[in-house]
Amino acid sequence: MDELVREARDAWSAQDWERSAALYEQLALQAPDDPRVGDWWYDAALAYKFRRNWAQAYRLGIQAAAHAPRGRRDPAFWNLGIAATIQRDWATARDAWSSFGIELPAGDGPIVGDFGRACVRLTGAEGSEVVWVQRLCPTRARVINVPFDTSRRYGEIVVHDGEPKGDRVVGDRTYRVFDELMLFEPSDLPTLAATVTAEPAALEALSDLFDENGFGFEPLRNGYVLCKCCSEGSVTQEARPLGGEQRCLIAAPPDRARELLDAWRSATTGTWADLHIAT
Repeated sequence: MDELVREARDAWSAQDWERSAALYEQLALQAPDDPRVGDWWYDAALAYKFRRNWAQAYRLGIQAAAHAPRGRRDPAFWNLGIAATIQRDWATARDAWSSFGIELPAGDGPIVGDFGRACVRLTGAEGSEVVWVQRLCPTRARVINVPFDTSRRYGEIVVHDGEPKGDRVVGDRTYRVFDELMLFEPSDLPTLAATVTAEPAALEALSDLFDENGFGFEPLRNGYVLCKCCSEGSVTQEARPLGGEQRCLIAAPPDRARELLDAWRSATTGTWADLHIAT
């Protein structure tokens, strides 16, 4: 038994997640009365989480949660909540979050609540990008700004990890940054690009107009390029008034984008041109 434990630990240290998970599961099955059995189930499930093998993380996560104390914020329930969400087993996900100690909105299906705003580090065709999200549950969140990487979209729902990897400080508030685990539901809103020329107040009014209609608007000069180390640290973000000619991204159907841009132009001194699908 001790030799098997050493092999499992060595595999874990080597980040051989598949072998480590198999060995920890073997230990748990061979010695179900061992006081370490809960830890073995947990490590087996966690190793599959690292491998992004969600079916196995879900299967073994159920066993880990069965050996964890309820209501004490035990991480076995958090990991099971993530895996059950990805498997769309809403009953198990709800039970896992409640057992962790989180109060949920009533219901039987997908959890749609107000868990506040945060940031998620997306992975797209052009690398990683931190975007703003509205959290729907402890692990699902809707993207609420237009990603600069056009392989990703405003309005898509992602599953994010539970361990923060950085902060964004805006005024007196701090928002956590979580890594994306997977795209959960895509968005059908295309990403458009346009050239907008306006004073700062008019540009802000245009952004508000798209937001009020359920769409996205993002001047490219709003973005920051950070190294990995800085991105995973604490970053203070200050509002920068933007004016003059701006290249902007828009998340909306082309006809609706044109309607809103025209309505805005009629009400302000701003102008727009060159609306097209962003690439």
